[in-house]
Amino acid sequence: MVSKPRVALGMLILAALAGGLLALLISLEVGAFWAKTLPLVFLVGGATFAQSLGLFNKSRKDQAQD
Repeated sequence: MVSKPRVALGMLILAALAGGLLALLISLEVGAFWAKTLPLVFLVGGATFAQSLGLFNKSRKDQAQD
C-alpha cells in the first residue's frame, strides 16, 4: 500500500531539487534541450528509485492502524 503523505513529501523534495538543477543549468547557459530534459529525467528517475527502495510504502505499523 502506498502512503500518500510520503509520496507528496518525496515528490515535493524531488521538485525542489529539479528546480535547483534547472536554475543551475540556466546559469551555465546550456541549451534549451538540456534545460527541459534533465530536470524531467531527474524527477522520473528519482521517483522510480525511491519507489524501488520502498520509500513510498506504508510501514507495518501504519497498516495495522487502517
